[in-house]
Order: sequence, then C-alpha cells, then structure tokens
Amino acid sequence: MSGINKAILIGNLGRDPEVRTLESGVKVATFSIATTETYKNKNGERVEQTEWHNIVMWRGLAEVAEKYLNKGNQIYLEGRIRTRTYEKDGQTKYMTEIVADQMTMLGGRRAEGQNEQGAKAEEPDVQEPKPDDDLPF
Repeated sequence: MSGINKAILIGNLGRDPEVRTLESGVKVATFSIATTETYKNKNGERVEQTEWHNIVMWRGLAEVAEKYLNKGNQIYLEGRIRTRTYEKDGQTKYMTEIVADQMTMLGGRRAEGQNEQGAKAEEPDVQEPKPDDDLPF
C-alpha cells in the first residue's frame, strides 16, 4: 500500500507571488502564506501562533496566481508536502514546501489600495471543492 501525502491550508499571502517562466515555457509561482491558530495558555491568556508555509504552483495555477493573487489575499489550497535539498556555501540546506494542485480564492484581508472586489474585477473559478452529493442519510 502506498502512503498519503496531503496538505490542506487556509491562510493569507505574505507577499505577492513570484512567477517565473522556465525554458520549456512552463510557469511556476512561489509565495508564502500564513496560518494562525489561537488558543488559551494555562494562565487563561489568549495566544496566537502563526506558521509560515512556502507554496509552489505550476502551469495553470501559476498563471491564475500571477493574475489574481496579491499580498494579503486569503486562499484555500490543497497539495502535497515536499522537502528538497540544495547546496549553499558548501553546506546542504533543506526547504519544505507545499506543491499546490487545487486553489480557491476566499474573502478576507485585502492588500492596501485594493477595492472591495479585490485587485481585479473578475475572479477565476479555480478547481472548487466538489460537494459530497451521496451522503448516507
């Protein structure tokens, strides 16, 4: 049996996507998103903990990210966790990132200067999660 590698995140973009076009013509977008959880510590004080995630999108999703995503946008995404290695100054470095294969734009925080509808007047329909129509009850 093979394993499962699935990540589901809802968070806000920490920066505008950086989009590159490879020699083959394939686009790749990279950016980070922040997820924040809130809990009460043993003293009853409310504590917020923010985790930053490196995101990679390929091809069509990279094109959508380039056109419609900006710093502060809230998104839902699904993908897989990947750790890659690279050499820097003679030392091996590790980077863990989420390779997204589905994304939905959500409401929420807007980057400064955006209107209520967002940076663009039209938002794409990007691989919306399908409702579960065959419920057993």
